[in-house]
Amino acid sequence: MIRFSTLDVEMPPIEPQRDKAWIEAVAQGYDKRVGELYYYFCSDEKLLEINRERLGHDFYTDIVTFPLTDCETVLSSEFCISIDRIKENAVTFGRSCESELHRVIIHGVLHLIGFDDLTDEEEKVMREKEEEALKLLFK
Repeated sequence: MIRFSTLDVEMPPIEPQRDKAWIEAVAQGYDKRVGELYYYFCSDEKLLEINRERLGHDFYTDIVTFPLTDCETVLSSEFCISIDRIKENAVTFGRSCESELHRVIIHGVLHLIGFDDLTDEEEKVMREKEEEALKLLFK
């Protein structure tokens, strides 16, 4: 089950059925199944509050991922995504807001699959995996 909700912003322009099928296809490409994925779209300020309260981090970010289980084959998580960051990063990186939104949506899934982005090399691999996933959506 994949659900999209908002906390303090309007729902971004997503196509729920298409996007759910895409997320499931990406997961299947890594021999994973989707369990329960909850996407919460919010403002910068709301995500900063969540980041401070739940992780002890005092900085803005585009997404935070809260895995619900430690199962290696079934992906279950809550994701909080800042629409403000999406818009700003789209401009910064010369992408459309739709493309940036979907990059961040799949970024969280890739974290659950096991990809990280703490080092330069890990970040390079993460970006490659994001691009591969986006090509499946925007054929």
